[in-house]
Amino acid sequence: MVRQGNSGTHGSGPKASAKAKTSGRPARKPLSPVYRRRRLFVGAALLLVLALVVGGFAAISNALNGETPAATAGDSTRPANPGSTPASPQASAGAPPTAGAGCDETLLKVTAATDKAAYAASENPLLTLKVTNGNKVPCEVNLGTSQMEYLITSGSDRIFSSRDCQAESSDLVKTIRPGGSETANFPWNRNRSTEGCKVVEAQPGGGGAYYVFTARLGNKTSPKAVFQLG
Repeated sequence: MVRQGNSGTHGSGPKASAKAKTSGRPARKPLSPVYRRRRLFVGAALLLVLALVVGGFAAISNALNGETPAATAGDSTRPANPGSTPASPQASAGAPPTAGAGCDETLLKVTAATDKAAYAASENPLLTLKVTNGNKVPCEVNLGTSQMEYLITSGSDRIFSSRDCQAESSDLVKTIRPGGSETANFPWNRNRSTEGCKVVEAQPGGGGAYYVFTARLGNKTSPKAVFQLG
């Protein structure tokens, strides 16, 4: 009797309780630090993908609705005020207007003039070519030496031409406003010239002789300007 009681008490002791615990679900092992970091990285990557997808749909939606993205800091290509446009360099600099459509060349008038009507023997005439725009719109006019000629005659005698000894020619395009004019001056040294710039020993006579100055610009010829040499 005494041995049976001892064996029964021995079977229901700590060993029996340990068997009861092992008969249930196995206990989870604690996560290692490496595995925990991997799970955090995967979660962050998923959040980033979702953010990109949402942002992409928002941008597409704005584009379909006709909206433009706001300028970011450092974006200097957009004006500060979206409703305004920057002034052009030409307008801000006060540059002359460009030639408009409908500029009629027949309304460009060329005239010739001298600074005096009569000159003393020691004075040289100053010849002036003037072009005036008779159009109602600005016109571009070539005022270069490639287009100009200052011609002096006396009756049928060709006295001088600025083209005879012209070393080189150039273009100079200027915009003339409606009703405006441009002038170009040429000092004449009272000398003769011939085509090809050949040497001419004879000089124009003075003593009150009259001469005619004619200005030419392209295919336009001015009226005659008469002056006297003393």
